[in-house]
Amino acid sequence: MDIRKFAVTPTSTLHLRDASDELMYADGADGQPDKTRPMQAILYGPGSKQFKAAQAASSNRMVERMKKKGKADQSPAEQAQQTADFLTACTKSLDNVEFDKLTDDALFNAVYMAPEIGFVAEQINKHISDWANFTTPSPTI
Repeated sequence: MDIRKFAVTPTSTLHLRDASDELMYADGADGQPDKTRPMQAILYGPGSKQFKAAQAASSNRMVERMKKKGKADQSPAEQAQQTADFLTACTKSLDNVEFDKLTDDALFNAVYMAPEIGFVAEQINKHISDWANFTTPSPTI
């Protein structure tokens, strides 16, 4: 049997949750959460080229820092930026998410850097670290 039968998909969708573990939805025209507009992230997983490139870039930054400073220690701000850079590189899109009218990588980075919504970056980091989130659902019988 060809082992590639067990290959994972390159991306996965994560419906974002708030700090109280409730699913988040964008507001509708009436200002109330619109259940047809989930706030979600489309993420590149560990089996994708984008994820591997993000890992390599992260490792390269650490090597460069060690060359320049002779140590691997990071300030909290440097660590937060490195995490945000990694998560940004692993994000294909943030759907129904707004932040200061930003788009694409600027939006992703702003969301991942904002400490008051740090639960978003935390759940995305957890999601992309689990290979199971990128498996193809098995057909139901």
